[in-house]
Amino acid sequence: MPGPYLVWLAGSQAGLLGDAALYFALGWAASAHGGGAAGLVLTAITVPRTVLVLLGGAVADRFGARRVMLAGDAVMLGATLALAAAASGWGTPLRLLVVAAVVIGTVDAFYLPASGSMPRRLVGAGQLSRALALRQAGGQVAALLGAPLGGVLVALGGLSGAALADAVSFGVVLLVLLRVRPQEGRDEREERDGREEPDGRGPGQPGDSPGLLREAADGVRLALADPLLRAALLLTGAAAGALLPVVSLLAPLLARTHGWGAGAAGLVAGGQGAGVLLVAGLIAWRGALRRAGVGAAAGLCSAAAGIALLAWAPGVPAAVAGGVVAGAGSGLFACHLGPLVLGGAPAGHLSRVQALLTLVQSGALVLSTGLLGVLADAAGPRWPTALCALATGAAGLVALTSAALRRA
Repeated sequence: MPGPYLVWLAGSQAGLLGDAALYFALGWAASAHGGGAAGLVLTAITVPRTVLVLLGGAVADRFGARRVMLAGDAVMLGATLALAAAASGWGTPLRLLVVAAVVIGTVDAFYLPASGSMPRRLVGAGQLSRALALRQAGGQVAALLGAPLGGVLVALGGLSGAALADAVSFGVVLLVLLRVRPQEGRDEREERDGREEPDGRGPGQPGDSPGLLREAADGVRLALADPLLRAALLLTGAAAGALLPVVSLLAPLLARTHGWGAGAAGLVAGGQGAGVLLVAGLIAWRGALRRAGVGAAAGLCSAAAGIALLAWAPGVPAAVAGGVVAGAGSGLFACHLGPLVLGGAPAGHLSRVQALLTLVQSGALVLSTGLLGVLADAAGPRWPTALCALATGAAGLVALTSAALRRA
């Protein structure tokens, strides 16, 4: 694995760990104002991220992913220091939490597409699968450790302490980005230099640069016109809608229904994380399957089996086993589909395609979470969980019928 990629990955994982701790601290502080306030803070992160992410991808493709990330880390370094100072002096009023959430969501909209394109900019095509699997494993470790770390920081220093720790992580990422400089590939230079406006003007002439909104729309059109990217994005949306709400929403409801307690729900979530980490680590070590599309479809089918086991689990051990299988399938899916999307995107559209991927995931998750919650209230959590298993398995089987995915 190239040294610059490993250096960048280490820095980015430190940033993810700091972010996860701060998210826990924000949620904890918001919960003191009631459930509605906690939901408002989470929404204040999600809405600007979703609304602005396509624009963020266009900005990163035009001005450079590294520049956008440097700017985002600098903004967040200042914002977290300001949050620490404000929380130390004023406590945690709701308006402060909402403002902090809006800033986080806005920066995420520009940062995530740029960050998502970095593996392609730092790693050759032959190592992309292993590089993304290593990133997936690191992200899962950060997710598993972030909440406990946030709890310790809140206990020691409140929201101010968590914000200071996140500021340190942003400082680390800034130093790493100042050291790591992606090399612009020949295909990217040719694509950039060969662009012409509809009236025939070449690059470099006055007025030749299209607007950012037009560039964002161009990224959407490109992805929808490409058979492989279109199929991968549809499959991503299906997986996000059917797979992601299982552990976050349905597993706690199942635990409450069966009287297992919060500990059982935590064990299921931990099992799911362990399954993702195990598969991602294995792929980072040994490499992905030769046919990535088939590997992604197999991952969804495996996850479906785990979700079905969770839905009909007679006790906590079976439920945890279901979580492990679902996590392993999820990891298998993500570690094979990610390289297809990133590797199949044109060099000049890397961040815009990553932005579209983020938008598809967020939109599908928001829609399905609300619908599954309503269904769980009406029929109990077992049936919506079984429905997720059916939908996930169907998505995997449909993927096998896609010639573009099957040949990839």
